[in-house]
Amino acid sequence: MMRNKPTNLPATNGGIRVSGGAGGGRESGGHDWEMRLGGMLVQKRNPDSDLVRAPLPPMIRARIKYGSVYHEISISPQASFGELKKMLSGPTGIHYQDQKLMYKDKERDSKAFLDVSGVKDKSKMVLMEDPISQEKRFLEMRKIAKNEKASKAVSDISLEVDRLGGRVSAFVMVIKKGGKLAEKALVTVIELLMNELIKLDGIVAEGDVKLQRKMQVKRVQNYVEALDVLKVKNSMANGQQKQPNGQRLATIQEDSNRQRQEQKPIQSLMDMPINYKQKKKKIVEEPSNLGPGPNLMDSSIKWETFDNHTIPPRFNWEFFD
Repeated sequence: MMRNKPTNLPATNGGIRVSGGAGGGRESGGHDWEMRLGGMLVQKRNPDSDLVRAPLPPMIRARIKYGSVYHEISISPQASFGELKKMLSGPTGIHYQDQKLMYKDKERDSKAFLDVSGVKDKSKMVLMEDPISQEKRFLEMRKIAKNEKASKAVSDISLEVDRLGGRVSAFVMVIKKGGKLAEKALVTVIELLMNELIKLDGIVAEGDVKLQRKMQVKRVQNYVEALDVLKVKNSMANGQQKQPNGQRLATIQEDSNRQRQEQKPIQSLMDMPINYKQKKKKIVEEPSNLGPGPNLMDSSIKWETFDNHTIPPRFNWEFFD
């Protein structure tokens, strides 16, 4: 029978080595342990020990020549040329976008770093003003200012259109309730809207401001179309109100009678209206002496004439099965 060899390892609990005694969860090696949510016992990590604090590099002094003057700037070697340009804006008075830094007879990009480019302490550089960049910046500034001005103009017009739109909504409610409006009020609002439309046509914009302008133009056009419809409805309502009541009743009765006659079926020929005009007899005596030759007409004959405007009756025949 074989016997297990005793060992000096600490006791285990479920296959996981734990420390006992007053060490508070510390092994003989001096490591701390912690219990995770899944029941796993792991070595406790110290977040401060993971941080590797590298020492900061010493500051360097760069000498920049602008014109006949040297400017000495203290800066970190890990900085970029763009940061150096911003620091030079104060003493030189040149905008950082208009600057051109030359190091070792080569223009350096603003995104390049000093230490990567080989800049060391007391390195010399030359600062020059870039007229092309300056012109581009001025054009961009003018474009931004023009766009802001157009945006403000569209915003002001939008507020005025909102105010006029409220009046249009009030007019619509009055017409829907059967009320009457003064035609002058409708014409005045239409003229005000057209003035705003002319202002919008004079605005030149790009991007989002152009879309806002287009939207306001569409709003004004919709309001003008709505007012034109209201104007027609209002004029029709005013025309019916001005017509006398007696004349209106007579017109209505006449229309109803005419419709009844058109819809009444014909039962026989006796129901057909026969509109004969009375015959008029005229005695015409022609002159007997019409010239040499035989007389074609005798003056002693009396002729009976009928009215030329007599219209023969029209019969609507009834068909029987």
